[in-house]
Amino acid sequence: MPKTAKHPSGESPAKQIAGFIAKFDPEVAKLIRAARTALRKLFPTSIEQVYDNYNFLVIGFCTTERTSDCIVSVAANSKGVGLSFYHGATLPDPHKILQGGGKQNRFIRLEGPATLKKAEVIAMLDAAAEQAKTPLPVNGAGHTMIKSVSENQRPRRAGPG
Repeated sequence: MPKTAKHPSGESPAKQIAGFIAKFDPEVAKLIRAARTALRKLFPTSIEQVYDNYNFLVIGFCTTERTSDCIVSVAANSKGVGLSFYHGATLPDPHKILQGGGKQNRFIRLEGPATLKKAEVIAMLDAAAEQAKTPLPVNGAGHTMIKSVSENQRPRRAGPG
């Protein structure tokens, strides 16, 4: 994803994201990186929007620079990593893998990198891209946007016990 904007401090988005991920326990960090790599490969023309907010590190894969055009996000906190489907409530879910009961969002907890390779998860990702209001560009490469970074954040590492 070549087109990226530098942070006012001069840090590239790649360096900023590496710093965001480094706040997590090693196993969670590894899963965040695996999910991000898999989704970048699946959606190479998407716009990657990154939010390091109070509760979660969120890396969204969107068809435009509008957050509402997000297909799926990697959402991580100290307890683990999930795939969050912005419009998940309207997705077909024949295998009943989506969790959550809100009016819009649904998610899948990632137990490990193998979860990303399950046929039903891949089908869900394909369905989410298919239902996008604005389709992904056919050609070109996406880019990364650091949308926001919260000064105050919940701990990114699991506490004792």
